[in-house]
Amino acid sequence: MTKGILGRKIGMTQIFAENGEVIPVTVIEAEPNVVLQKKTVDSDGYEAIQLGFADQKKANSNKPAEGHAAKANTAPKRFIKEIRNVSLDEYEVGQELAVNTFAEGDVVDVTGISKGKGFQGAIKRHNQSRGPMSHGSRYHRRPGSMGPVAPNRVFKGKLLPGRMGGEQITVQNLEIVKVDTERNLLLVKGNVPGARKGYVTVQTAVKVK
Repeated sequence: MTKGILGRKIGMTQIFAENGEVIPVTVIEAEPNVVLQKKTVDSDGYEAIQLGFADQKKANSNKPAEGHAAKANTAPKRFIKEIRNVSLDEYEVGQELAVNTFAEGDVVDVTGISKGKGFQGAIKRHNQSRGPMSHGSRYHRRPGSMGPVAPNRVFKGKLLPGRMGGEQITVQNLEIVKVDTERNLLLVKGNVPGARKGYVTVQTAVKVK
């Protein structure tokens, strides 16, 4: 069954293994999550638990959010996500989940919103190749052909300049190197999506190698 927890990306650092090897890690702060709701097949058509993370200011919350959170005896949350494929019997509404949900050596998938890069060209956005930079080339960093003549239009999906980043990204099969229960920290080997202070979802890996 799947286990999951919501957290905040603090940044990256490195730790040393027993053999002296340097391991780059991402630090994820996962202060206790609250189970806001249990979704069942009878009422919702599928099974899942809804987790909330990070209290929201009262000025930024509305009455529906306050009423929903009140059922779990907690404050409205800034970051709410559902975790599917869980054993509902192990959870109760209002229950708190801490970092000890996971243990050292667990393999997880981490989902977050990637850094926004703004409006970028086809070379940076889609990793396309540029033309010769010499004089007279007249083709340096442009997108290239828009397609064949016959349809007299540009097909959907054509790789063109545009907004880059700001998308939901999942990095799979990351190993949890350390679990710090005192400070509510998870140290995950490698990098995870998003900027510092961005919210991430940590779940049991789907495709364990």
